[in-house]
Amino acid sequence: MTRSLEGRLGRPTVLRADSLFDGVSCALVADPVVTIEGGRIVSVGAGCGALAAADGRAEIVDLPGATLMPGLIDAHLHLCFDASDDPIGHLDGLDDDRLLAEMATAARRALRAGITTVRDLGDRGYLALDLRDAAAGSGPLPTILGSGPPITTPGGHCHFLGGEVDGPDAARAAVRERCKRGVDVIKVMASGGNITPGSQPHLPQFSADVLRMITDEAHGLGLPVTAHAHALQSVADAVAAGVDGIEHATFMTADGVDAPDDLIRAIVERQVAVGATVGLDPRRARSAPPGIERRRPAMLAARRRLVEAGAFMIAGSDAGLAPIKPHDVLRFAPEELVAVGMDPAGALRAMTSEAARACGLEHRKGRIAPGFDADVLVLDGDPLQDVSAIRSLRAVYARGPLAWARPA
Repeated sequence: MTRSLEGRLGRPTVLRADSLFDGVSCALVADPVVTIEGGRIVSVGAGCGALAAADGRAEIVDLPGATLMPGLIDAHLHLCFDASDDPIGHLDGLDDDRLLAEMATAARRALRAGITTVRDLGDRGYLALDLRDAAAGSGPLPTILGSGPPITTPGGHCHFLGGEVDGPDAARAAVRERCKRGVDVIKVMASGGNITPGSQPHLPQFSADVLRMITDEAHGLGLPVTAHAHALQSVADAVAAGVDGIEHATFMTADGVDAPDDLIRAIVERQVAVGATVGLDPRRARSAPPGIERRRPAMLAARRRLVEAGAFMIAGSDAGLAPIKPHDVLRFAPEELVAVGMDPAGALRAMTSEAARACGLEHRKGRIAPGFDADVLVLDGDPLQDVSAIRSLRAVYARGPLAWARPA
């Protein structure tokens, strides 16, 4: 038996703790015994019987007072932005080699906070895919999914990332190009945004017909589509186009926020994944654009209505865009989800199993169950009683090995 957090190389590792949140249940499992081998969870049991049945070769890691839970999934961040006051200017001054190194540093920061999977929804030059593929044979890095440069209009939101298209044929070609590059998801800027000079978040960028064409092309190639959509019209057009996800979904109009009941019903009935933009570092001064700050109460009210209606809600931080959005900021998100009507288990599911489903990883991420990747967090406290416990980390296991441990 060992009191080390890390088992010996090549041997199964058995984690024994006081309790476990499995990523789906509304109650903790008492006295869990989780066996890890070859980067996967091979068994999950409880009590002395489960421990006695463990492989005799296993290294047993005792974790008294701890709770185990699945690694967090940030379904929307940007590794290429540096969370500074001028992320666009900083990006413009970097060559690809330097940028890739900074992106790796950002990814490691996320991992140290227990974010074991990230979905990068907008990079430059497909560099997130390079980092993803490098991560397959090195570490420690989180599991990385990427969209490449988001598809946008000439001069449109995030055009500086290189995803501008002019007309339906160019948009169709952009989807095909991303497929050839090996992206995990197609990201389209259905509306304007807040960080691009000259862009208006309450206005659409693409027509409903072009959004449908992009979605049909992507689905024909086996790729999901998620649409950045602040504008009410863009949310409606994206839902009608059959997208798989909507990022932000703030229902913005020229002078406020309007979330019609029939549109909320359509989002729920079609099980569109709503990427709630959550997570603000409380140690940093809030610096939201005035248009967002003025609309914030109405946007939160619309989000609460989505939750109450049973929407498929997941958590994405949009990390990298500002000092209040460092790449580990998702750890501050669960309180925001609880504040709009989720119970603690629902908030944690939005950051684990539900986020995995939205990312197409429900077969191996977001749960502590046999056959799943061994992405396991070791916490002090009970996250179903106090969601802030996810910030009381003792250790992070990523695809098996120990990736981070709190200094003794």
